[in-house]
Amino acid sequence: MKQIQHFTAIIEREGDCYVALCPELDIASQGNTVEEARRNLIEAIELFLETAEPSEVQNRLRSEVFVTSVEVAVGSITRPFGPPGLQDSRRAWFR
Repeated sequence: MKQIQHFTAIIEREGDCYVALCPELDIASQGNTVEEARRNLIEAIELFLETAEPSEVQNRLRSEVFVTSVEVAVGSITRPFGPPGLQDSRRAWFR
């Protein structure tokens, strides 16, 4: 008898398709619809669990994954952040 395990699926739209991610195992898949991406992710997880060495599963498995929302203030930054020099590299990174 097969054992049922529960994993998290995060699905987001990317262009014309949907990408599904299982953060506990760092496995991703995609599909043309949310449901197709979900089914493809399930298949990818099942294939991984069937074929991977137990040590690889243990190395990749994250036992605690929290999905929540965060509140972030957005607006103009009135003062530079970080030490001099780093400010310029960060500013270039955000462009």
